[in-house]
Amino acid sequence: MYIEKDDFEKTVDKYSQTVFRAAYACCGNYSDAQDIVQETFFRYIKKHPEFESEEHKKAWLIRVAVNLGKDSLKSYWFRNKIDLDENIPFEEDESKAVWESVKKLPANYRIVIELYYKEGYSINEISEILNKNKATVGTWLARAKKRLEKILKEDLYE
Repeated sequence: MYIEKDDFEKTVDKYSQTVFRAAYACCGNYSDAQDIVQETFFRYIKKHPEFESEEHKKAWLIRVAVNLGKDSLKSYWFRNKIDLDENIPFEEDESKAVWESVKKLPANYRIVIELYYKEGYSINEISEILNKNKATVGTWLARAKKRLEKILKEDLYE
């Protein structure tokens, strides 16, 4: 079974920014996030899964991107590289300071912040996407907010 070119292009147009933000939230690096986006859509073509709805398709794409992001964090290459400062094209100026603070959070906290606030998923939906317990996701979100508040206050007074 093959994906129609038109369907694939619509899917990429509709979800590429969402998949990029999820990947970036995991790995914190623009170039790695781009690679993850490409690999996510490659897997979409290769596996051509059946979806119950558009929301199911979106959740599947995000889950693949998050899993690839987690895998990249475990890799030898990723653990031993040096990051360069990057300009993130999808960010608006008013959110840049907040995102810089979010980047200081651990990967699991970054991704729940991304999915909850930017993508609008509920804790139940995030737990399904990440394949984690609802209580775990709720705890991560609460801890992320608390840490983010502390980081923002410290950044404000620097």
